[in-house]
Amino acid sequence: MKLGEIAAKLKCVLEGDAQIEISGVAGIEEAEPGQLTFLANRRYRSAASRTRASAIIVPQKEEGLAFPCLRADDPYLTFAHAIELFYSAPRYAPGIHPSAVISKSAEIGAGAHIGPYCFVDDEAVIGADAVLQSFVSIYRGARIGSDFFAHSHVSVRERCQIGDRVILQNGVVIGGDGFGFARQHDGRWYKIQQSGITMIGDDVEVQANSAVDRATVGETRIGRGTKLDNLVQVGHACTIGEDSLLCGQVGLAGSTVVGNRCILAGQAACAGHLHMGDGAILTAQSAVSHDIPAGATYSGSPGIENKIWLRSVAIFNRLPELQKTVRELEREVHDLRAQLNRAPTD
Repeated sequence: MKLGEIAAKLKCVLEGDAQIEISGVAGIEEAEPGQLTFLANRRYRSAASRTRASAIIVPQKEEGLAFPCLRADDPYLTFAHAIELFYSAPRYAPGIHPSAVISKSAEIGAGAHIGPYCFVDDEAVIGADAVLQSFVSIYRGARIGSDFFAHSHVSVRERCQIGDRVILQNGVVIGGDGFGFARQHDGRWYKIQQSGITMIGDDVEVQANSAVDRATVGETRIGRGTKLDNLVQVGHACTIGEDSLLCGQVGLAGSTVVGNRCILAGQAACAGHLHMGDGAILTAQSAVSHDIPAGATYSGSPGIENKIWLRSVAIFNRLPELQKTVRELEREVHDLRAQLNRAPTD
C-alpha cells in the first residue's frame, strides 16, 4: 500500500514521498524497511531517530526527523487504525460443531459460530453473529447480545446478562459466586446463597482469567465500554461505570462503586462499600479504604492524594540522612543538658 494512500485513510498530513510502498506496521525499535511505525511517548524520541522504518506517525508539532512522517493529533490511536489496514482478525463460519451440547430450549441467533465442546444450557439466549470458541459454557437462563465473542474456557453463569459486542478472553468467569460467608456460633463459616446476577454492558472487554462475581442480592454491573485487564477481580454487588479501565490484578471488594472514565492501574485495590468518583485515578499498587472524589488521583497504601504521596516518597528516600541528622541533634541536646546540669548555681 502506498504511503500516500495510508495517509488519506488515516486522515494524516503526509510529509515525504507519497509513493513509498508500505507492507506492514511494527514497533519503533523492531521496524524494518517497508514498515510504518509511530512515536507517541517522548521516551522513545531517540529511538525514532534510529528506526529503520520507512515512515513514522508523529505528533503534529514533532520536529527533527529526516524521513517521511504522518502527522496526527493522536499518534497512538492513529497507529491502532493503521494496524487494521494490514491485519484483520480471523472470521468464523456460522454453524454448531457436532461435539457442542445445546439445550433444545436455548435460542441461538443467526450467524452464530459454536465451537467444539461448548455447552449452552436451558433457556439461554445468544444473539446474532456470536462466536463461542472451544469449551465455552453458557449456563441456564443467561442472556447474551449480538456480536459476542467468547474465547476458550469462558463461563457465563446462570441468569447473567451481557450486552452487544462484548469480548471475553480465555478463562473469564462472569457471574461466579460472590465471596459471601457468615460466621456461625461454633466458628464455622456458613455460605450465603448468591442469588443475584452480573450484568455486562455493551462494548465491554474482559481479558484473560478475570472474574466478575454475581451479587448476593441484586446485581453486579459493568458499564458500557469499560475494559478489564488480565486477572482482575470484581467482587459481588460492585458497580463500575462507563469507559473505565481496570488494569492487571486490580481487585475490588464487594459493593465498591467505580464511576465513569476511572483508571485503576496495575495491582490497585479498593476495600468494599466505597465510592470512586467519575474520572478518578488510582495509581499502581495503591489501596484505598475510603471514598475518592471525582477527578482525584490517589497513590500509596493506604491511599492518599498523589501530590502528598509524591512528597512523602521523596522524604522516604532521605530517611537515612534525616535519621543521622536527628541523632546528631539528640547528642547536641544531651550534651547541652549535661553542661547546664554541671553549671554552678548562685
